[in-house]
Amino acid sequence: MTYSDVITKRILGLCAENSITVNRLATLSGLRQSTLENIVKGNTKHPGLRTLHRLAQGFGITLSQFLDFHEMNEIDFDDD
Repeated sequence: MTYSDVITKRILGLCAENSITVNRLATLSGLRQSTLENIVKGNTKHPGLRTLHRLAQGFGITLSQFLDFHEMNEIDFDDD
């Protein structure tokens, strides 16, 4: 599993938990729709810390909470 895969899984999982669409998350996060779509589609392989922070804010959680999940903490990434 790659870093990009893990971040995408987290975003989509939190969207489902919060019953919001990716487009709504973009609005809540203050990100452009295209930016978030590129992350979710895997076109952006390594979103920056500022972007991740804005996503966390969009979900109403801290960056620490956003990054605290099994895949991020337990899996070795296959990225080069």
